[in-house]
Amino acid sequence: MITLGVAGSLFFGSAAAVAAPPVGGPGLGSQESPVVKPTPVLSSVDNFRDLAGLDAGYMGIGNKHLNRGVIYRSNALIANDSDLATLGTLGITKVYDLRTAGEITPGKEDRLPAGVTRTWLPTLAGDVLAGTSNLKTPADSVAFMENMNRLFVTDAEVRKSFTALFNDIAATSGAQVIHCTAGKDRTGWASAILQSLVGVSPQTIMSDYLLTNQYSAASIERQLAGVEAARGPEARALYSPLLHVEASYLQAGLDQLKASYGSVQNYLLNGLGLDPQTIRTLVVKLVG
Repeated sequence: MITLGVAGSLFFGSAAAVAAPPVGGPGLGSQESPVVKPTPVLSSVDNFRDLAGLDAGYMGIGNKHLNRGVIYRSNALIANDSDLATLGTLGITKVYDLRTAGEITPGKEDRLPAGVTRTWLPTLAGDVLAGTSNLKTPADSVAFMENMNRLFVTDAEVRKSFTALFNDIAATSGAQVIHCTAGKDRTGWASAILQSLVGVSPQTIMSDYLLTNQYSAASIERQLAGVEAARGPEARALYSPLLHVEASYLQAGLDQLKASYGSVQNYLLNGLGLDPQTIRTLVVKLVG
């Protein structure tokens, strides 16, 4: 069943043609939707959402909806008091912080409810600061982001971080949160791999990936307005691709995965070194 689930949802077709659904949620199939508690919208953590989707959850293998309230994806959990209290109601036991030390500057540390464990898994593909300093055009920025997603597959140190992440998710009970700084690139890759594993359709996975542009629209605009005020409209255009997500970013990583490993299953088994039992546990968590 695992093999069928992976093989059925690994590779995206014409990714650029897939549009993001409205924040209200995409269509999830004909299965009757159970009554579920909505994922809270946080004011200070704007890209916090359920990896399983909205409403009844995305449809996966066996015509089952993914289990909601199991794994959340997010930007940095720099929560205000109200959002911290809300996070405390979700049964979260562990948070995985994929940021590097340089991203966790004073005032940018996670704020977590009492009793929640933070596991730090610094995950960075190459020297981002050096790479961005060489960007000259918006096309350079797009190419930079596409290459970052390829490095999620080819960079050995990055693969070690994802190995630790997936092994720990499988071994941990309770709700869990995966996050980086913006919740879109490293977090987006981990989310797409887990969704592929349990048979979410390629179109839905891509739509979910692109939702960052809606959830974080206000904060992205604030950052770009600041860049434009300081450095002008050309700088705004240069940085815009770095703050948004585009279908070509995730597609570049998936194309590299296919070239390097042939399938998500081989990426998990051979690239990340997960054992079959760990993969089965992840499947059961999400659709069992």
